[in-house]
Amino acid sequence: MLNGNDHEFRLVNGQFFVDRDGTLFNYILDFLRTLQVSLPTDFSDYQRLQREADFYELHSLAELLNQENLLKPRPEILEVRFLLQETQAFFRVFGSCSNTIEVLAGWVTMFTEQSLRWKWSNDTFPSLKQLTPLPLERPSHHDLVFQCGTDYSAGDQLVARYVSIKPDPRKLINGTNVLGLLVDTLLKEGFHLVSTRTVSTEEKVECYSFERLKRPEALVFHAKESQENTGGAPRKLTTVQKRK
Repeated sequence: MLNGNDHEFRLVNGQFFVDRDGTLFNYILDFLRTLQVSLPTDFSDYQRLQREADFYELHSLAELLNQENLLKPRPEILEVRFLLQETQAFFRVFGSCSNTIEVLAGWVTMFTEQSLRWKWSNDTFPSLKQLTPLPLERPSHHDLVFQCGTDYSAGDQLVARYVSIKPDPRKLINGTNVLGLLVDTLLKEGFHLVSTRTVSTEEKVECYSFERLKRPEALVFHAKESQENTGGAPRKLTTVQKRK
């Protein structure tokens, strides 16, 4: 490449000048430094970057860029189902990406407090000083279930459940308020509300569907020496998807 036969390379004032696309070279340089490919969500110049990879004789990178489906962002779907029954509200969140559900489960905390029925009046709310955290229900890796509100348990005790969603410090008991906070949290995380519908007309289960473009996980290239060559032989590169 630097033998003087390539017109794209010129020696100028003792330094090599490369007459190629400077913007795309940023991705080439990042690959040479890290052996990883991470492209912006709105990136579309796959063919041009592939030509640059071929020019720099990065053939494994060029082959990967030829498979655009591995690098293009994919839509991530998330669905929130909300059921309001008298003084209780129930939530179930489904997600196409289990990592997102795992993160959301770490943000949502459910608390409970019990009190004798006669101690409470219609205008009195329980103290928030002695609330007991409750684990969220995880029917699968792709969904989580929680609730808020009040109901009576055995022994004539009034049970109150509160929900907190980080980073908001409030502990909310009203289902509509929790729904609003959950929607705001998802919007801040890049989701867009694409549809609302009623799943069950009898129980009036409301369904909110969200979508966002999920950046592809970085692809890591593991360098392996060819068994048939030694010394300065070219290295064989294989791609492995890096999980977050």
